[in-house]
Amino acid sequence: MSSTVTGTHVLVYPYPAPGHIIPLLDLTRILLTRGFTVTFIVTSKHLSLLQPLFSTYPPSSLQSLVLSVPDTTVSKSVRLVAIIRATREQHYPVLFHWFKSHPSPPVAIISDSLFSWTNDLASEIGIQRLVFSPSGAVFRSLSFSLWSNLPRNNNPDDVYTPISFPKVPNSPVYPWWQLSFMYRSGKGGDPDWELFRSMSMANRASWGAVFNSFAAMEGAYLEHLKEVMGHNRVWAVGPLLPLDDDVVGASDRGGPSSLPSNEVTSWLDAREFRSAVFVCFGSRTILTRSQMEVLSDSLEQSGVQFILSVRGPNERQAGNDHGEIQDGFGDRVADRGLVIKGWAPQVAILRHRAVGAFLTHCGWNSLIEGLTAGTVMLTWPMRADQFTNAKLLVDHLGVGIRVGEGTEIVPESNELARLLVESLKEDRPERIQAKNLSEAALSAVIGGSSGNDLDELVKRLSELEKRTTLA
Repeated sequence: MSSTVTGTHVLVYPYPAPGHIIPLLDLTRILLTRGFTVTFIVTSKHLSLLQPLFSTYPPSSLQSLVLSVPDTTVSKSVRLVAIIRATREQHYPVLFHWFKSHPSPPVAIISDSLFSWTNDLASEIGIQRLVFSPSGAVFRSLSFSLWSNLPRNNNPDDVYTPISFPKVPNSPVYPWWQLSFMYRSGKGGDPDWELFRSMSMANRASWGAVFNSFAAMEGAYLEHLKEVMGHNRVWAVGPLLPLDDDVVGASDRGGPSSLPSNEVTSWLDAREFRSAVFVCFGSRTILTRSQMEVLSDSLEQSGVQFILSVRGPNERQAGNDHGEIQDGFGDRVADRGLVIKGWAPQVAILRHRAVGAFLTHCGWNSLIEGLTAGTVMLTWPMRADQFTNAKLLVDHLGVGIRVGEGTEIVPESNELARLLVESLKEDRPERIQAKNLSEAALSAVIGGSSGNDLDELVKRLSELEKRTTLA
């Protein structure tokens, strides 16, 4: 790795999963266009995701720091907690030594909210840490409130007990079962529970916060976070997406499709304007047998044109309840359906003129991509921030149609089939709202609120370099 630095140097450190890496790659691309030097931390497993940037920017601008995949085999904690702990134990000393030995070390760390321990690292080194949220400002507001105010369910046998958040904008209420699994499964004194509470406090104490969002969508929550964090260094710079399909990485963003992109595009080109539904539940969600059965039955009953992207179970999930596409399904819908097993070129699909609706798990990346494309969103959240995101889409932005919620609320196949048909109608109020929000998203980036926030972020990071130089 070259150690030559030509511009303000920052370290970018994502959690090692595609959904967390991709938006930070998009932010990195923007920083590189502003003359920054970026060192991007990655494991060997995901190094290929940087290839589109490597082919565009010289080593003097973009450098990779390849670290080992932490060993979690000896941990008895849930996998996420085990990864967070092992990453800190194994990467902290390596990074500390790297900083101390680098001739021109970064002036700031921009790291995933799950790696809040980088706050301690930055403090020890004497630089600033900015938290990058892979979720929206609405979820971060809810999370800060949850771990600060510690609401309890006095009737633990009732998972539907409503929990209110009066200090968060719009005073949202959620059933107990939709709150953070880590919060619900433990209590004060439990090591894993305490870890997540300390993570929330560390993220709240960060010097700055960066969001893949924009003011027209989350303005109230962004202002709330400034109050909670006690400063104005909260920047919404989204949507962090290629602005057109000619930009490097737009068609294969996040990795190559399991089906060649040109085949997907050709299939869509043969469809009429807004006649197809795109169905995808993200890079990590594996549907249960009952969920997959309902989904495939509804797609067959509806008669709509569709692209279905499905994930197969990995080695850890092979023994669990996972759904698979029914035998003969592909043949029965071959004239109007395209099934992609594995990664799909989601951005290119959603932007195609033939796609009018998006059945989604409401992961933040998918939400941003769908909104920017102007599609109506059929919401079926499964876990984590997805319930919060779905409520934002349906109840506050008016661009979503509620379909289901995890395994607790699974729609009837005939009802889901009806909603699939409804979502493609031109006179749906959600379509008008989706068009307006898409225009607001693009305006935010080009000369609007997100462009202004990006300018301010670049300015403040550059000022950190000047202070370091003077010191």
